[in-house]
Amino acid sequence: MQLLRAAWFSRGFVRLLVVALMVVGRLVAAGDPAQYADSIARARAVLEKEMPKVPGATVAVAVEGQIVWSEAFGFSDLEAKRPAVTTTRFRIGSVSKPVTAAGLMLLVERGALDLDAPVQKYVPDFPVKAEGRITTRLLGGHLAGIRHYQGTETGLNKPFANVRAGLSIFENDPLVAPPGTKFHYSTYGWSLISAAMETAASRDFLSYMEAEVFKPLAMIHTRPDRAGAEDPDRTHFYEMGPGGTFVAAQPMNPSYKWAGGGFLSTAEDLAHFGSALLQPGFLKPESLKLLFTSQKTADGKPTGYGIGWSIGYAKSHPIYVHTGGQQGCTTILLVRPDAKIVVVILANIANSAIIAQAKTVAELFALPEKVSAEAK
Repeated sequence: MQLLRAAWFSRGFVRLLVVALMVVGRLVAAGDPAQYADSIARARAVLEKEMPKVPGATVAVAVEGQIVWSEAFGFSDLEAKRPAVTTTRFRIGSVSKPVTAAGLMLLVERGALDLDAPVQKYVPDFPVKAEGRITTRLLGGHLAGIRHYQGTETGLNKPFANVRAGLSIFENDPLVAPPGTKFHYSTYGWSLISAAMETAASRDFLSYMEAEVFKPLAMIHTRPDRAGAEDPDRTHFYEMGPGGTFVAAQPMNPSYKWAGGGFLSTAEDLAHFGSALLQPGFLKPESLKLLFTSQKTADGKPTGYGIGWSIGYAKSHPIYVHTGGQQGCTTILLVRPDAKIVVVILANIANSAIIAQAKTVAELFALPEKVSAEAK
């Protein structure tokens, strides 16, 4: 019902009704979550081994669109001894990129944005680069030559009035390589994408994402990480201090990088999001193909990255994945399409090894009957 109430206020009600009906179908198809009891127990044991090095974390696993496991570990506030819960909001870091990519593809589907047009069509005052033409497609695949953070830029702690203002950090810098010739990971490339999206959508980026992605997919806990805003459900953020102690992370204001690293969310919200991309419905088949097909450099070499997603394999099984890491967070969103499994792990500390267990967790839920047999 939440999904339908949110959809009622959306301009794309018919499309969203189709998505809602597909979700209901998946809920029935997934069966009784009790069949995953042994998988949950083993996955919990795997994650608990990492928890001495993590203040707080949360995990969600969805199978065929149904969340079959959602659990929180540790604390969202160590000082107050406040436990983390499944509705605690965590920073998701660069997992913001695949979320933004979904909003981007909606604009492409509507004919509002051409992936292969020069980015200046949508951001006219962005400097033309002597090294070559920058397009949104190249930006989405980290092929445009836009640089990444330098020095302390990963944790800037000053407000930027809007998306366009954030481009001032890098817009006058030379490209690291001619567009299309080299994969060079860049959060700033996604800042430029969000500026193009604002023109194509005729509205600001954050309100567009709220109306067109978060609400339709019932991502009710997902929002921008506004520095200084009162949010009792937002975790505190930590880093490893001297002697293995947890200390408060340095403050950060992500207003310069909403699209590539500025959202808060929950594991459940992101599991719903990943599940919506397992089949056409929210996005068209051709959009999903673009997201999940590796781009290539100009000389034909695959990059292993589509638009907002890394493309890889785990034990010969295809996976689509994105990780995130910044002050006070380590995150992963992993989709295994063959088994229709989505795994999300969020932690409130940087540089945590806990997300390395996502592939193991996915494997445990892909073969619940085998796990149950081994447990007997």
